[in-house]
Amino acid sequence: MGILYENLLKVEWQQVVMWVIGGLLIYLAIKKDMEPALLLPMGFGAILVNLPMSGAITQVFESGTETGILSWLFDFGIATEVFPLLLFIGIGAMIDFEPLLTNPKLFLFGAAAQFGIFFTLGVAALLGFDIKDAASIAIIGAADGPTSIFVANILKSNYIGPIVVAAYSYMSLVPIVQPPVIRLLTTKKERLIRMPYGKVRITKLTKILFPIIVTIIAGIVSPRSVALVGLLMFGNLIRECGVLNSLSETAQKVLANLITLFLGLTVAASMTAEAFINWRTLMILALGLVAFVFDTVGGVLFAKLLNLFSKNKINPMIGAAGISAFPMSARVVHKMGLAEDKQNFLLMHAVGVNVSGQIASVIAGGLILSFYG
Repeated sequence: MGILYENLLKVEWQQVVMWVIGGLLIYLAIKKDMEPALLLPMGFGAILVNLPMSGAITQVFESGTETGILSWLFDFGIATEVFPLLLFIGIGAMIDFEPLLTNPKLFLFGAAAQFGIFFTLGVAALLGFDIKDAASIAIIGAADGPTSIFVANILKSNYIGPIVVAAYSYMSLVPIVQPPVIRLLTTKKERLIRMPYGKVRITKLTKILFPIIVTIIAGIVSPRSVALVGLLMFGNLIRECGVLNSLSETAQKVLANLITLFLGLTVAASMTAEAFINWRTLMILALGLVAFVFDTVGGVLFAKLLNLFSKNKINPMIGAAGISAFPMSARVVHKMGLAEDKQNFLLMHAVGVNVSGQIASVIAGGLILSFYG
């Protein structure tokens, strides 16, 4: 009882707050089904590392240093970029680029939807964040958790915990955040625009060459993005080559789920009360939302701009799918189109924009690293 009492006295209010935050993440994962594979282990890990003298993270005692398992996993999987890069193989194996290849101009929407990243970088720098921290915060706008982890870690950001929580939280909140922004920027007439489907047939050879060519081009344009783009495209090559179907299924399911599980637990090692409970964490969450919203704004406004010069009008809503939250953003746009017109099927167009956003976000991450790494 004496030891229990002593340990209770060591509990600080900041740690209790982190228990609540961990519990909230677990609640969102279970009750709201928001990225459960990531938020549940992240929430449990946040509780784990904020227990007094937690053995889950490295502790320094008079007798020496004891290495905690989560700290070891962080050094092994995050500090070396192993976990986010391996996850990209699984993501690449999940993506079908055919909707994009049938309409290559959709690439432009992915690029336009990265506007929020660079806008937020400037805002964060003006608010007093170190330029590398500002760049790490800005990449939240990509709505791409692995890229956020990769960039924040290479830039040695002091706020990797809040950045990752914000990135994955906003990915989960796509169905809540994007619709009001889209409605604000579009008229009912624009939302009713129907887009016909082309009859372009994509050959197997094209699907095989695509990931190889994209990797080469990305490597020339943004050399620092090669690891991210390369492994994403490698995963897609496994999918499309036709001779590695069992490996493709393993990458999509076993590898992606296992790495996501470890990623959630490992990121929690940086969610200690000392690092998390401060006013800058709230600013990071707010700036992440700004980046996310302005990425959506950039994609929608770009579509409206093209409509000024295009004979065949584009439904501006598909521009919102240019963020990297695949395939959630495409589904949101499709559902909004059906809500306006039961015969307005935007899914394939939105998916094409969505996968272009996946590529654009990792290239944007590479550019950020080229500028500030």
